[in-house]
Amino acid sequence: MKWKKRFWQNLNIYIPILVLLLSIIGLIMISSAVEINKTPENWNFIQKQLIALIVGIVTIIIIQFYDYSLLKEYSDLIYIFTVGVLILLLVIGSEISGGRSWISIGSINFQPSEIAKLVVVIMLANVMSEMKDKLKKFKGIIKSGLYAFIPFILIILQNDLGTALVILFIYLVMLYVAGGNQKIMFLVFGGSFLILVLLLSSHLLFETPLPFIKEYQLNRLVVFVNPDLDPQGAGYNILQSKIALGSGKVFGKGLFAGTQNQLNFLPEKHTDFIFSVIGEEFGFLGISTVLGLYLLLFWNMIKIAINARDDFGKLVVTGIIALLFFHVFQNSGMTMGVMPITGIPLPFISYGGSAMLSNMIAIGIIININVRKKKIMF
Repeated sequence: MKWKKRFWQNLNIYIPILVLLLSIIGLIMISSAVEINKTPENWNFIQKQLIALIVGIVTIIIIQFYDYSLLKEYSDLIYIFTVGVLILLLVIGSEISGGRSWISIGSINFQPSEIAKLVVVIMLANVMSEMKDKLKKFKGIIKSGLYAFIPFILIILQNDLGTALVILFIYLVMLYVAGGNQKIMFLVFGGSFLILVLLLSSHLLFETPLPFIKEYQLNRLVVFVNPDLDPQGAGYNILQSKIALGSGKVFGKGLFAGTQNQLNFLPEKHTDFIFSVIGEEFGFLGISTVLGLYLLLFWNMIKIAINARDDFGKLVVTGIIALLFFHVFQNSGMTMGVMPITGIPLPFISYGGSAMLSNMIAIGIIININVRKKKIMF
């Protein structure tokens, strides 16, 4: 019974409470987005999301019975297996929404790249915690970067640019926290960004070949700058999202009362643009509440990272924070038109079993690191 007492003494109770609140908000907003008030059979969406949530909660509980150091011990095997699955997807993966990044078994679709992001966090935490001094040199930065670069390229080849960008952001944040040489980071990644801009400009001006980026992805970047260039095509999603958010004003139109949502002007409203549904139906107050919950979640995660018992735990929490923050920033930003559309879901709120399970596993690992800031024997 002693370990139970110490478990509850060390547990940051705000983490599970905030995650549960966000998940409940997600279930409510999905119910509106899929119009269960009009079509009762759409309860299937809620049932699937609820199942994913329950499985996630059970997974969180199971994770607590094992010390997170096991992740460090088996990180190589987990990483190799994940890379193998990503390679296999290029051959047998099912194509959904333009991306060959899904495994389909009957009516169940699973996206391995969601778990791959978390695996990259674990692998990078292991590598960076072992080679801290070497990260001050160019060779160390490149060597650690290879562990992120391999899944990055494989996911790009699956035509999933959004997830690939998440991995890049995770690596940069973890490298900075691990003590990477900031001058080298600026030269390498600043130079890479400049090259990308030059490639995009050359393609737009002189129609030169553009590797790794599809034409529709390029169109998203173009209409991000000016969606009115193609209001009925590539710019349609952004324009409809802005209309939905703006029409919600301060207090919103009420649940099931959003016209852009209920009249189906808003695209992908239960996944990519669910933040717009929140804005239309609950207004500025609603989106401020949701963003406030995320900020509280990140703040408590940062405290856990600071108090972690070792560098590995600290870097794992850092990577998970980077992962979730990018999702929140990118998803909310694209609905407002301040970020390009990438199809990245809103954590715990957007519909999607793969994302929900992956995020719940991440939360389980964070709780595990939190309660073991003083070693507990299970």
